[in-house]
Amino acid sequence: MSADTEEAAALTGLDNLENGPVAPSGRSAGEIGGIVWGALWPKVLAVAIVLALWELVYLLNFKPHDILPGPAQVFPDLWSQLTHGQLWKAIGITLRRAVVGFALALVIGTLVGLVVARVPPVRVAIGSLITGLQTIPSVVWIPFAIILFGNNTTAILFMVIITAAPSIANGLIAGVDFTPPLLLRAGKTMGLRRFALYRDLIMPAALPPFVAGLKQGWAFAWHGLFAGELLVIVANSPSIGTLLSSDQDQSDMTGVISLMIVILVLGIAVDMMFNVLNESIRRRRGLAPAPSSARSFRFGTAVR
Repeated sequence: MSADTEEAAALTGLDNLENGPVAPSGRSAGEIGGIVWGALWPKVLAVAIVLALWELVYLLNFKPHDILPGPAQVFPDLWSQLTHGQLWKAIGITLRRAVVGFALALVIGTLVGLVVARVPPVRVAIGSLITGLQTIPSVVWIPFAIILFGNNTTAILFMVIITAAPSIANGLIAGVDFTPPLLLRAGKTMGLRRFALYRDLIMPAALPPFVAGLKQGWAFAWHGLFAGELLVIVANSPSIGTLLSSDQDQSDMTGVISLMIVILVLGIAVDMMFNVLNESIRRRRGLAPAPSSARSFRFGTAVR
């Protein structure tokens, strides 16, 4: 065997050692079921613990049962609202407002964040103002929104935008600030200028903090949305906030808790979407561990 052939074989062996054995492309039903159950059982256990504690508080009679109902009273009411009431329509109206308002906040927050991050005089002028806006409680904006826009959907959308945009802008500013100067110089050496520099270098480098800002912005938007829906009553628009306000007026605690469960489930669903996005970014950058199915085949041993 020649020296060149031996060198090529050695390099190939090193490459295979680094990459590890190739995992089988197909997965059996048992493997898929194990992965799903591994992700599901902690959530099931947490829900079971919460329900058990809730039932215990109910049985100990800390409050009269009409003031603090138990799971056996709340879940039938929730099912009734889902099957016979206006709850699905209310969920649709609330989610539509949330998506439209958050999309507008995303555009505004991104533009403001980029300008503040890259233009020093603008940062000096309004950089601290963005954080100051983020610290204002959402309910403080209600009188301003009602006087400015009236009792309508625009006032509620304003609540979503004003509470979410500062967090989005701050997340992007933080991401741009931590873009390595060497990376910027390399991009400019390669001919990246202005829009291309932002599109192909700065935004991808700032993506992890930006996604964190988006997640925090959604949480603030969710708060602002329900603050608006509870206090800005729009005629012929039965949102979740409107139903909550109605149940409050009737002292219907069962209905209130049912709607709180709906809000919680929607919030968890959106959080899971952000977690999937964040995990995808981490995997692309080599910051997340390999999936368990891949690790189990590495070097021919199962990872326990």
